[in-house]
Amino acid sequence: MTMNATIETAPGPDAVSQRLTFVLAAACGMVAANIYYAQPLIAPISAALGLSHPASGLIVTMTQIGYGTGLLLIVPLGDLVENRALICSVIMLGAAALLAAAFATHALPFLLAALFIGLGSVAVQIIIPYAAHLAPEAIRGRVVGNVSTGLMLGIMLARPVSSFVTALLSWHAVFFASAALMIVLAAVLWMTLPKRKPVTRMHYGQLLLSMPQLARATPLLRRRALYQASLFGAFTLFWTVAPLQLAGAFGFSQRGIALFALAGVAGVFAAPIAGRLADRGHSRIATLIAMLLTAAGFLVTSIGAPGSMLNLACLVVAAIAIDIGVQGNVVLGFRAIFALGHEHRSRLNGLYMATFFAAGAAGSAVGAWAFAHGGWPLASAIGLALPVAGLLYAVTE
Repeated sequence: MTMNATIETAPGPDAVSQRLTFVLAAACGMVAANIYYAQPLIAPISAALGLSHPASGLIVTMTQIGYGTGLLLIVPLGDLVENRALICSVIMLGAAALLAAAFATHALPFLLAALFIGLGSVAVQIIIPYAAHLAPEAIRGRVVGNVSTGLMLGIMLARPVSSFVTALLSWHAVFFASAALMIVLAAVLWMTLPKRKPVTRMHYGQLLLSMPQLARATPLLRRRALYQASLFGAFTLFWTVAPLQLAGAFGFSQRGIALFALAGVAGVFAAPIAGRLADRGHSRIATLIAMLLTAAGFLVTSIGAPGSMLNLACLVVAAIAIDIGVQGNVVLGFRAIFALGHEHRSRLNGLYMATFFAAGAAGSAVGAWAFAHGGWPLASAIGLALPVAGLLYAVTE
């Protein structure tokens, strides 16, 4: 399909090729990584910008605020604005913000840039519904799962990559390199993606005002969002607290923590498998398995004495199990809500993502508090409770 073609409401069986699926997956990974590059770099960035220790958390928080805002204000535009132009424009916004962050020498300009890095990163959540539009119903779960694999790879690799680049060069190099990558990516997508003009007859204000009604009128959306909220809250809690436990109980350096983070990459294999299971009508059993895996991940971390090789091995197993559960379940949710209708996929996706993203932010904050007051036992107990709560809710379906 050429860049001049336009996707209509009913795509044909050849609307999305393997090459185009790969391009979309790679784009998701590259863009999503921008949200996470700064997480392991808080110490060097705050030191360079003169941020106090209590204020250093703003480095990540501002990006999260930007991303959450974009989910509610930018992602719904996928139901209104021609999608190729929207995707490329939002990516270029992110590129400009990354350049501003790379050049920043004071805290305020960097924090403002971080806000817009978050806004630019929501291009990912325009690309995923766009991929669902391209895919025929019979293989929609598989296509969304394959594209989401790129998203998960970007999330998992961002932290170790930024740690290694900073160790070799500087934290500025991370943002310069990503800005250049975004500019090249936008050009490639402009030349590669087919156009898609939505059929929605609404103004932007009407589009936003329709979202609460969509949430009220779509019980499946609420259920899938709450399922993922329980797992994503546990996921962010684990990845907030695990580095603290590794540094404290095991004496890991920044490089060691970066290597540990690579264990989570195993979770990307869950996305295409979950998509195929959903296409075959097995979403319910796959959801239950995802929740059980996430809960089991926290349970095994209690095996072995803290600081022992057995306990470290169990932490690696936990990282893999939790990531598989969370990444698989998010694709099951995508598949379910994207089947509800093409005319409001972007708004449904914005609501879905905003719900569990808020739970993720809460999980991170609660995890840090729990670790400070009760160490790993308290943090892991809360982490276990979250997927168990989701499981109890799921059995009522």
